[in-house]
Amino acid sequence: MSDTASRTRTALVTGASSGIGRAVAAALAARGLRVYGTSRNPGAVADPPPGVAFLPLDLADPASVEACGAAAGEVDVLVNNAGESQVGPLEELPMEAVERLFRTNVFGAVRLTQLLLPGMRARRYGRVVMVGSMLASFPLAYRSSYVASKAALKGFADAARREAAPFGVGITTVEPGSINTGISGRRTIHVRPDSPYGAELRTMLGRLDANEARGVSAERVAATVLRAVDAPRPRPLYAVGSAAPLVFPLRRLLPRSAVLRLTARRHGL
Repeated sequence: MSDTASRTRTALVTGASSGIGRAVAAALAARGLRVYGTSRNPGAVADPPPGVAFLPLDLADPASVEACGAAAGEVDVLVNNAGESQVGPLEELPMEAVERLFRTNVFGAVRLTQLLLPGMRARRYGRVVMVGSMLASFPLAYRSSYVASKAALKGFADAARREAAPFGVGITTVEPGSINTGISGRRTIHVRPDSPYGAELRTMLGRLDANEARGVSAERVAATVLRAVDAPRPRPLYAVGSAAPLVFPLRRLLPRSAVLRLTARRHGL
């Protein structure tokens, strides 16, 4: 992206009040883009990054998604980052919680993309980045709903790439591994007090929290997002953290069952 072009382009980054979203919004604003970040409550955002204006957005509310798309106007770079992290045994996940997760992590992001793609196509330029998770490539027990939501995002991005590419629009997925952003304190956990899965789930959570405490920074993930935005032809997938340069080649070489066992072992299972 040239300096001249970047000064005139507009970016929309969902979930920009903290973590990866905040780092991405700040980095894009530092490039000279006009940047909108989103938050459920923009007035409560503490110390917003310089150059980032906030719009209200509740991804689980279709009317809020429509209003955000209209308020943002002509967007050239969309970073679908906002989402919920959910934990629980499949057997015990309340369906209303699973449905809420998919409305937030998948349906809201897809609808926002639908709203903004026509303008990108008409202007013959656009970038859509789905912020996924390496768990979509390396599924983990007790994260089934979250894994499925991130895999769904990647599926939309992979399939829609060819549709948008002839119009100068690049659609890609960035999969972070363990990230040190304090997300462990914001997970929703669904497990019964007398659950037969309780002990193993707690073991997994302890290891997950430890891995995230040693994880990469939000700024490093943001740098990967900017690589995808800057690329003349973005790759389908960018991965960062959790030894991604090593584990993705291993994933291609090893049987699927071995990959699942290694992922479980890394999390104490």
